[in-house]
Amino acid sequence: MRTKTARFVSLLMQNTLALILAGGRGSRLGVLTDWRTKPAVPFGGKFRIIDFSLSNCLNSGIRRICVLTQYKSHALIRHILQGWNHLNVEHGEFIDIVPAQQWLDDESWYQGTADAVYQSLDIIESYKPKYVLILAGDHVYNMDYGELLAAHVEAQADFTIACLAVPRAQASAFGIMQVDESSRIIDFEEKPKDPKPIPGQPDMALVSMGIYVFSEDYLREHLERDAADPASSHDFGKDVIPFAIERGDDVRAFRFDAASGDDAPYWRDVGTIDAYYTANLEILSPDPPLDMYDPLWPVMTYQPQLPPAQFIGDGVRCEVNNSIVSGGCVIDRSNLDSTMLFSNVKVHEGCNLQGVLALPGSEIGAGSRLRNVILDNECQVPPGSVIGEDPQADSRLFDVSDNGLVVINRKMLGQGSGYRIAIRRES
Repeated sequence: MRTKTARFVSLLMQNTLALILAGGRGSRLGVLTDWRTKPAVPFGGKFRIIDFSLSNCLNSGIRRICVLTQYKSHALIRHILQGWNHLNVEHGEFIDIVPAQQWLDDESWYQGTADAVYQSLDIIESYKPKYVLILAGDHVYNMDYGELLAAHVEAQADFTIACLAVPRAQASAFGIMQVDESSRIIDFEEKPKDPKPIPGQPDMALVSMGIYVFSEDYLREHLERDAADPASSHDFGKDVIPFAIERGDDVRAFRFDAASGDDAPYWRDVGTIDAYYTANLEILSPDPPLDMYDPLWPVMTYQPQLPPAQFIGDGVRCEVNNSIVSGGCVIDRSNLDSTMLFSNVKVHEGCNLQGVLALPGSEIGAGSRLRNVILDNECQVPPGSVIGEDPQADSRLFDVSDNGLVVINRKMLGQGSGYRIAIRRES
């Protein structure tokens, strides 16, 4: 027989609508978002970033989901339609794609995260949820939202924000909060230059994960008030949360690190090229911090039926260390070290790849040497190319990150246009 606690959490899930905010520009990811929105960027060999939020919903028992889209959304919409259409609509399960509504008189795009939800209020209300769970579609993590919702309801809170402790040196990119002994948030500052530390932990700060829980009535009240305020930027972190705290509402913090039982649970904001690259390479370590092989919490996605990866030797072996090779790949007598090949990547004979992320459909010409490189979808690297060894030459041809990572897309390689660049080649 199911316990009362399990039944309680199950009912919460049934009465919850999840909203995944997936409309941001993602400009800090540079050329990787030239043709797609950030949540649609490939990650981890076969996934897209949004798959983690969607998988968390299904694994948590939330099967009523709206995905709010806006910029460069075609790849994202196609991915959801192809890979996430297996829910049973007759049982009230769905993933609803909600484009920008442009309900305002000036027909503007979303002005901020709060405005995105406000412009979709009529759709939200049509599903009659008791609770609304708001998620960012551009973070990588595994989380049971049932624990968060149960904590929100048990505390009878007005508003609950998921959070975790991170080093202060990394915290200025997030909303920073201070809490009292009852986990009530007493101070909140969005992206401060000098984040306030956790009391007793001078090197750590408590940051918002961009995950919020409201009752539907409370959410509507605050969004309508915020929409009527001409001084507001209509953002949860900059406007809605500080107002609620200042007004004295019961705004609670849910500690993800405490709930997971891990002092440093896995959660990554992959909003910059270097953060995105590092998060992918973490998966290649012998003991990766993100377990993508957990059968009890699977990460789901769409991937076409592909043949298995093939390694061609013909008397000369391929050498592969700490790497991931996805379906449809063909590797011809080459060496891979700390490299991730997404689906349908072709590596021709005699290549040496170290620290390479090759996104789907890429092709690397024979005899090439690539080090610390990201290849966007369908890049065709000419034979004999040497990339990642001469920073000055690389910066003239490609994008180079703050950490020296070389990022290449099809345009930089002259694909689809009447020219080709001159990449340094091995003599």
